[in-house]
Order: sequence, then C-alpha cells, then structure tokens
Amino acid sequence: MASPSHPRDLRSQLETLTTEAFRPELADVDRLPTLDIARLMNREDATVAGAVTEQLPRIAAAIDALADRMARGGRLVYAGAGTAGRLGVLDASECPPTFSTDPARVVGLIAGGPDAMVTSVEGAEDSRELAESDLAALALTADDTVVGVSASGRTPYAIGAVEYARARGALTVGLACNPGSALAAAAEHGIEVVVGPEFLTGSTRLKAGTAQKLVLNMLSTITMIRLGKTYGNLMVDVRASNEKLRARSRRIVAQVTGAEDDVIERALAATDGEVKPAILVILAGVDGPTAARLLAESAGHLRAALAKAQAGA
Repeated sequence: MASPSHPRDLRSQLETLTTEAFRPELADVDRLPTLDIARLMNREDATVAGAVTEQLPRIAAAIDALADRMARGGRLVYAGAGTAGRLGVLDASECPPTFSTDPARVVGLIAGGPDAMVTSVEGAEDSRELAESDLAALALTADDTVVGVSASGRTPYAIGAVEYARARGALTVGLACNPGSALAAAAEHGIEVVVGPEFLTGSTRLKAGTAQKLVLNMLSTITMIRLGKTYGNLMVDVRASNEKLRARSRRIVAQVTGAEDDVIERALAATDGEVKPAILVILAGVDGPTAARLLAESAGHLRAALAKAQAGA
C-alpha cells in the first residue's frame, strides 16, 4: 500500500480544492432556525444541476464511447472511495433490475471492498495498488470502460484505477468536482462538475455527491437507451422480480400496445414474462419463439425488431 502523504503536504493540497473551501458567511449556521438552515441547503443544492449542465458535451461524448464498447460486449466499471465509491456501487446494483443486465456487465468497485460500504477502511483510498489489484481480478479488456469517481479529483484509488485501465486499452472516464484535477487529466474523458464549496466545509457527500449521482445516472441510463434497453422512455427490459415490477411490466405492455388485459396476459405467458418479446407478440402477431429470434437478430432493439417483423423477416 502506498505510504501516506506528509500531513502538511496533504493540508496544502486540500487548501487548493474548491470543494474544501471555507464559507465564512455560514460560520454561524448552527445558530439559525431549522427552517432557515433547510432553505440555505436547498439553495445550495439548486446550483448542482447548473454545474452538470456545463459538462454535458463531455458527458455525452463519454456516453457515446461507452455505449460503443458495451455494444461489443464490454463492461462498465465504476471505481471510487468513500461516498464516490458507494455511489458507483449503487448505480451498478440498480442496473440489473432496471435494465435486465447481467450483474457482471456493470460493476461498482469501492476502495476497501464491500465492508467499505458501511464502515471506513483505513488507508484504502490512498492505495493505487489496491485499485490495480481490484481491476486485475476483473481481467479487463479493450472493450471495457472504467469510470474513476472522486470529488477531490486527487484520490489515489480512483486515479490508479484509471491509469491501470488506460494502460490496458480500456476506455477511461474521470469524474471529479474540482477543476484541473489529476483524475480528469489521467482519463481519456475528463468530466469536472465544479459545484463550489460545500455547505459543511469539506463534506463532499453533499453537493459533490449529488453531482456525481446525477452524472452516473446519465452514464448508465443513456448508455442503456443506446443499447436498446428502452422503448421511448419505457423500461421494456425491466426484470419482473417482484409484484410491483410484474405490475409495471403489464402496464408497460399496455402503454405500448393498447391491448386488453387478457391479450397482455397471454403474451407475457408466451414470453416467460419478458416485456419486449410480449410487445412483439402483440404488435407483430408472432409467437414467442419468433419474437425472441427477431430481438436476437436486432441486438435487443425493439424498434428494429418491429421493423423486421413488419418487413416480413
């Protein structure tokens, strides 16, 4: 594990970061009524979306490159420490139920491993070697994408992950909340959402965390749209693993097809509860196996499968 920086050196580094800046106008915030504090926090949070807006061209470019890699069978891997790492794990864990992705296709790595989700693992974020070891276990390929996430943009674990991945030909994205960050510089696609000083000095789980969540939402969601995991804004690849999601599946089929409930039930029964082929069964008038074949020939894109069916393929 890398040796820690001298405390004085680290203090000097932190003093240069906007996310660590002290807000003297908030020095007496603890004396304010609760509603006033809530209003101040809300006002701060309202600035985050604007900061993300400034980075949309960079975010879009990263998504296009990411979607191309994933279309070839690649994986999306988030790597971060602390709050940044937890947000990556959260985003990765939500992709299987939302988009029916294999859990191995979107992966969240947090410095210190699963225990770090709930407790601090001392020194983990300071280790580039740990990041290299975590990624080596995944046997990265050139079709994979590694997204390093760090509010400060200086976290060794996130930088080490990006540098290791880039050296192996993987696509790399560096997401930070400070300008001129080492993380963004190390990545092929640098995204710096500068949210400014935090409401609580240095508490980057606040605005920086919100900004990271917004960007990760875009990276995964828009990539899945590009991969045909949606039909318009409907989650046609939703995995119906509970009663709520089964009800949502029926509702989605109804929204797309306008069919009666009994027709929808028969279509879902013919496709093992899968939404996309059920829609094909109804709209194209095909059976379940034919719907599955058309989707496979269309790389899972429902619009393309419908076009093939209408063309008599």
